[in-house]
Amino acid sequence: MAEKKEKLFDQFPAITTEEWKAKVDADLKGVPFEKKLVWRTNEGFNVQPMYRAEDIENLKSTDSLPGEYPYVRGTRTENDWLTRQEIIANTPAEANAKAIEVLGKGVTSLGFKVEETTPETVATLLKDIDITKVEINLSCCPCHAAELAQALVDYVKAAGACESFRGSIDFNPYRRAFKHGAQIPAEMAAKAVELINIVKDVPALRVLSVNSDILNNAGAYIFQELGYALAWGAEWLSLLTEAGIAVDEVAKRIKFNMGISSNYFMELAKFRAARMLWAQIVEQFQPACKCSCKMLAHATTSTFNMTIFDAHVNLLRSQTEAMSAALAGVDSITVTPFDKAYKTPDDFSERIARNQQFLLKEESHLDKVVDPAGGSYYVETLTASIAQEAWKLFLDVEEKGGFLACVNNGTVQDAVNASSEKRHGDMARRKEILLGTNQYPNFGEMAADKIVNTGCACSCANKAEGEGEGKKLSTKRAASDFEDLRLATEAAANRPKVFMLTIGNLAMRLARSQFSANFFGCAGYEIIDNLGFNTVEEGVNAAIEKNADIIVICSSDDEYATLAPEAFKAINGRAEFVVAGAPACTEELQAQGITNFIHVRSNVLETLQAFNAKLLK
Repeated sequence: MAEKKEKLFDQFPAITTEEWKAKVDADLKGVPFEKKLVWRTNEGFNVQPMYRAEDIENLKSTDSLPGEYPYVRGTRTENDWLTRQEIIANTPAEANAKAIEVLGKGVTSLGFKVEETTPETVATLLKDIDITKVEINLSCCPCHAAELAQALVDYVKAAGACESFRGSIDFNPYRRAFKHGAQIPAEMAAKAVELINIVKDVPALRVLSVNSDILNNAGAYIFQELGYALAWGAEWLSLLTEAGIAVDEVAKRIKFNMGISSNYFMELAKFRAARMLWAQIVEQFQPACKCSCKMLAHATTSTFNMTIFDAHVNLLRSQTEAMSAALAGVDSITVTPFDKAYKTPDDFSERIARNQQFLLKEESHLDKVVDPAGGSYYVETLTASIAQEAWKLFLDVEEKGGFLACVNNGTVQDAVNASSEKRHGDMARRKEILLGTNQYPNFGEMAADKIVNTGCACSCANKAEGEGEGKKLSTKRAASDFEDLRLATEAAANRPKVFMLTIGNLAMRLARSQFSANFFGCAGYEIIDNLGFNTVEEGVNAAIEKNADIIVICSSDDEYATLAPEAFKAINGRAEFVVAGAPACTEELQAQGITNFIHVRSNVLETLQAFNAKLLK
């Protein structure tokens, strides 16, 4: 049978890329190939509509296997990642009870936030938990990380689990800089050295954090998160090797905590590129063992793209994000509960978040295959392209004095904030889509009552020396501006009514009424749609009868020249008048006093903000 299949394929001549492109060019009928089918990414490179074997011929990374240097295909020969849950509780005893409960539901990695860094707190948190089988991750204020490390090490030693224990302490002195604009303490390196000395007897306890998920959630592009994460890790290597600690010891104490955006293939490629580049960075420090070049990567689904309205769509976003990370071969994953944007996650949302990972494992069996994307012409090319752009950024940071210097002078914050601003602008113009927010909103949903101000639970929020003197990262989610619009509509005494005056060409009026409904629905306005009217007068009278605040005429471009002025005169200022589209006669209509037009090139956010200013009472 195999021979027959081989002969069958032999009957078809090999087709070159040039021949494929010639066929596409013919089908495009003069439209430039590069303009129509080539996608320019935010990461700074082009994505082609088709990739072939020749595109990866010169990539050295394709020759390696999972578990082999440079680890682009994974640091392990299996893909059984750890399912992590962050434990939210009021007291250590409550946290312990909750942890034991979720361990019985399939969780294999626990995250605890520690306020009191005492041996008693650690003992209470870990009571009756088999620390030889569960990964333990603790976070606290960086000022108390050494106290926590000592308490944890003492507990692990008492349990006789030094060799089998796996876990981390989130020592992140950059947190205050990013969140509050504080300068990074000069004693950071000394504290890191102290930490490593404390944990020297527990080989798999990671205490040097690279928390690039902070950048991800601030709106950074993928190449920025990766480039800065590499520079962050390299800063740890430089500081501590200069302090006299062997590179092997330093590298094996670093843990990368990275975010995952909804750009599915890009994120998959990002983690593959991250392992490859990190291995090459560590190698430059001449470690005694290649195993020191392995990256330990934890991935957390995004909060930047989470929404308050239509919040269950967050489940779709986080599921694809988790899938990207799983296929990329990360070591552990946290799925952020879908309701985190507006309240403290409850038992239901936490259960769903756990089950999202279990679906990937138990039903999709993604843990059974290592690097399934390996050899994919598209993914391998993306991996190389993202690696190239991230490496450029890494070198730029190094030339400017390293990551610590670039954070203290605000270079990192400025770059990420600029990206965030660009993304918010793209959201406003629908170049970046959030379903349920700036596209296909749930018109009738009200959200104000479900929002709980959870505040910042970070103990580092307390005022410290240097606080607020530097630059900090933006905390705005992608949906924030649109959510402000809808919440303002909810709070107003009146909810504006938008009436669709559908008339003329059947196909065009229906298409434009749907477009307009989605457009104004993003502000939470009441939408009154119609199948169509025989005359403009009939439509205007119906709109006035419904007490419409906005009347949108929906027809074809050709018909607007006569129908739009007729409708505008009939309305006579009794409601805002809007033309759905950008017809060729726009200038003529504007000359007659018609000023409101909505179309695919409109800035949706600014347009709706202007209507809110006019209509809300």
